[in-house]
Amino acid sequence: MMNSTQANIALPECMHQLTKKGREIETDSFSIIDQEIEQFHGGHHFDNKSWEVVRRAIHTTGDFEFSKLYRFSQDAVDAGVTALQQGCPIVSDVTMISSGISKQRIQVYGNGVHCFISDLEVIHKARMLGETRAVGAMRKARDQGLLDNAIIAVGNAPTALFEVLRMVDDGEIEPALIIGIPVGFVNAQESKQALLEQKKVDFITSVGRKGGSPLVVSTIHALLYQTV
Repeated sequence: MMNSTQANIALPECMHQLTKKGREIETDSFSIIDQEIEQFHGGHHFDNKSWEVVRRAIHTTGDFEFSKLYRFSQDAVDAGVTALQQGCPIVSDVTMISSGISKQRIQVYGNGVHCFISDLEVIHKARMLGETRAVGAMRKARDQGLLDNAIIAVGNAPTALFEVLRMVDDGEIEPALIIGIPVGFVNAQESKQALLEQKKVDFITSVGRKGGSPLVVSTIHALLYQTV
């Protein structure tokens, strides 16, 4: 049941661009992507729910190669949509993700967005232990009980993704969905491959070096769009 704040928001409207012109541009962009994926790129193999995610990734980057790179567990989109509708926390590895997620969209279901990469305690422990801040940030989120039934969003730090997978494997956390699309040259491919190969939690990822926080944000927005 929606609370009074949620009831004052037109659900379908708030998930779209806020202006008529913005909606027109977005709709035209998606139409071009749908046309060109068939005309120039041999089509795609995704179901409608997953294609909404991949199409937004292409829209965000201008790169049709993501139609070949994105990977989903069987129930990934449904798991993400359901978790968002239930008000799940979203925990990110970097502030770029938390800053990029639409505040208007997540307030509909009361989804909090959390990132501890700049937390002073996390920084201090990382220096003392010789580990990355991203690892410490995920551990702090775990200790605060934020990772169970959460969407964990990793777009920058492979070490964060590896640590999340370790916690899943050790039974420390049970997230609803892991969106793991870190970009880079050191362990980015390997961390995404590890996410792809595990069987304990639903995931959305990509293969190869390409990725980044904007793609994680676009993925979350695509899931939010499908909650209404």
